Amino acid sequence: MKFSSSLKLNHIFRRLYHTSGQADGLLVLYARKNRTNGNRVGITVSKKLGKAHIRNRIRRRIREVYRLNEARFQPGWDIVVVARSKALDAPFDKLTASYLSLAKKAGILCGEE
Repeated sequence: MKFSSSLKLNHIFRRLYHTSGQADGLLVLYARKNRTNGNRVGITVSKKLGKAHIRNRIRRRIREVYRLNEARFQPGWDIVVVARSKALDAPFDKLTASYLSLAKKAGILCGEE
């Protein structure tokens, strides 16, 4: 992630969970403005979805979706993505479409409010 950093602090995750999120069958996306010039991205996968290697695979796929489309996102946002159970078996193009449509709904894509 060239222009972004990872979100690791629990209190920031909790703060984002109290915002209105966007959701579909695969993902839930929470976004909030931050006071920096870059984005901070966090990915959450519940233990209910599987063992560690399965959760890590989903996390890697979601991180890759963001990395490939990073230039399309406006700078200055904290973003948390929560994977749902259908994301386990979803093909990569559906995961990408889901992520970008939720980002568009949240108004964090460049040129789209």
